[in-house]
Amino acid sequence: MARELGPGAKAPVFTLPRDGGGTISLADFAGRKLVLYFYPRADTPGCTKEAIDFSRLKPAFGKAGTDVLGVSADPVPAQDKFKNKHKLSIALASDETHRMLEAYGVWQEKSMYGRKFLGVVRATYLIGPDQRIAQVWPKVSVAGHAEEVLAAAQAL
Repeated sequence: MARELGPGAKAPVFTLPRDGGGTISLADFAGRKLVLYFYPRADTPGCTKEAIDFSRLKPAFGKAGTDVLGVSADPVPAQDKFKNKHKLSIALASDETHRMLEAYGVWQEKSMYGRKFLGVVRATYLIGPDQRIAQVWPKVSVAGHAEEVLAAAQAL
């Protein structure tokens, strides 16, 4: 994670294509809290569980004045298919250019089976209504994560 993106830092602005068409930007959430979570790939087991957990808790996030946005490098059609297949209720955005992913420090070198490659690191940012970062989860373990983020959003 980029050190300057710790609590209190201004969240990097973005405008991205989103599920269902159109765009979504940080400005759309001004005056509300935002859970910005980054996931490696649509429709893989961990990403599916995380997205389903955030969708299940969407009403509770709403009561806490908090929106949820998932971001990956997947193209929009793949995200639409993922959203429809699992009946997800949260918004998904696509950053195929990796500019926003790099701005948030989540486009990193990874390795699998001895092969190194660049990809999205699973991480979550809680952004306050002032569009400053309130809390960061730099290396997310999926089990119980959505509940932990909800508790932080409720406390903010």
